[in-house]
Amino acid sequence: MDRRIWRQFDLVLVGIVVLLILYGVIMVFSANQNQEDLRDLWWTQLTRAGLGLGLMVIVAAIDYRYYASLHRFLYVVMLVFLGTLFIAAELTAGTLRWLDFTLFPVQPSELAKIIIIIVTAKLLADRDGEMNKLSNLFFSMMVIVPPLVLIYLQPDLGTTIIAAVIWLIMVLMAGGNLFHIGLLGLGGILASPIVWLTMAEYQRERVLLFMNPDQTDPSYFNIQQALISIGSGGLLGKGFSIGTQNQLHFLRVRHTDFIFSVIGEELGMLGAILLFLLIIGVIWRILRAADLTKDPFGRSICIGVAALIFFQSFVNLGVNLGLLPVTGTPLPFVSYGGSSLFAFLIALGLVQSVLMRHKALDFEEV
Repeated sequence: MDRRIWRQFDLVLVGIVVLLILYGVIMVFSANQNQEDLRDLWWTQLTRAGLGLGLMVIVAAIDYRYYASLHRFLYVVMLVFLGTLFIAAELTAGTLRWLDFTLFPVQPSELAKIIIIIVTAKLLADRDGEMNKLSNLFFSMMVIVPPLVLIYLQPDLGTTIIAAVIWLIMVLMAGGNLFHIGLLGLGGILASPIVWLTMAEYQRERVLLFMNPDQTDPSYFNIQQALISIGSGGLLGKGFSIGTQNQLHFLRVRHTDFIFSVIGEELGMLGAILLFLLIIGVIWRILRAADLTKDPFGRSICIGVAALIFFQSFVNLGVNLGLLPVTGTPLPFVSYGGSSLFAFLIALGLVQSVLMRHKALDFEEV
């Protein structure tokens, strides 16, 4: 491997991501410092971040075009892991999402999002300039339906929607016909009664509670506490580690899905704005990589990763602000969680691999 390609390694992107991760580690520490069994989670997250950054460098060192040649193999592996959940996973809170590999648990759906990006990028690259054809759009949709169904059956509606939106954005950016996509959307609306009937009971309750908030419903408690936390933070917040809803444990799952509520309460609007700017900075650097490369496969990978970070951030923040139904969706790079953090850092490794080789591609074309 030519060492000169490392000159294109985006240190600015890595720097922003490291700041985001440290932001999350600090807030995880604050969220759990008064709970004995969770007090050391910040250190676990920091250790995972170090391993994840190393994994990002390894992924970046491998030519991203190699992943294109492996897309069928990766697709099969993804389906096998998702299918294994229904055989080997233990039922946790009514869901089948984790595989225990003794050393650490793995959530296959998190890694599935990355493989869906790679597989979709390969399909779009092979049909570059032809995605306005209904046949190509339908074929790409049929390829991602099996993993989406397996994720949905866990059940995990939130991840299913996120993966579907990633595919949709990638197709749109590859020249998908809006009329054809509208037809698919109409088909989805017509199929919504079937989706509703097959949803888990708790999922339907969350949707109904969102549409008709009931403060006497126990399920509404954490939504209410999240809104109180964010609203009480004001401009500057109550101060690090002294947020009442957080420190007195009124706010639940505060180090994972509702970490933004902790930020809003303790660091206020300024802390939230800082978080927004860091996330926007990451997305901007990834889209910059997409703009620099002329390779359709590499460009689609970057667009897919940017779509993943944007939409998952949107969903998490929307839940915290009461703008979306509750779903267990972590905030990228900030929420506590090993599988999620590793998946996002692997995705950044793919982006770095594309960026590092965009000039080499130009040279080869000459």
